Amino acid sequence: MKISTKGRYALRLMLDLALHEQSGYVPIKVIAERQDISDKYLEQIISILARAGFVKSVRGAGGGYKLAKTPAEYTVGMILRLTEGSLAPVACLEGEENTCPRQDSCATLTVWKKLYGAINGVVDGITLQDLVNQENARIDDYVI
Repeated sequence: MKISTKGRYALRLMLDLALHEQSGYVPIKVIAERQDISDKYLEQIISILARAGFVKSVRGAGGGYKLAKTPAEYTVGMILRLTEGSLAPVACLEGEENTCPRQDSCATLTVWKKLYGAINGVVDGITLQDLVNQENARIDDYVI
């Protein structure tokens, strides 16, 4: 499994908004500069996040984007599933029901189920707030 740039950048974008939530609405251009990502690409990603209700927007002067909820209410898994789709390591685990005709005799299915469970456990166990706390701790530990 490989996370695409869309998924990685969506997570960085959401983290940036979480880190700067006291600033109010943040223009996409500012986020693009801070994250060193094309603002055109971020506009595509932010539209996905906005349609899903993950972010709110205001147009015009002083406008931009901010999180719709607190950082603690978003998990990494929520963001990645929105942008990546399923995080299943194999196609037979992507839907709600495994329709593979080989599932009853598949010796490797247990491996894929355990891997999928581990992936979900990690991404669903980390919130944006956890990442904010980690980033703040990293900054606080910086010594000149």
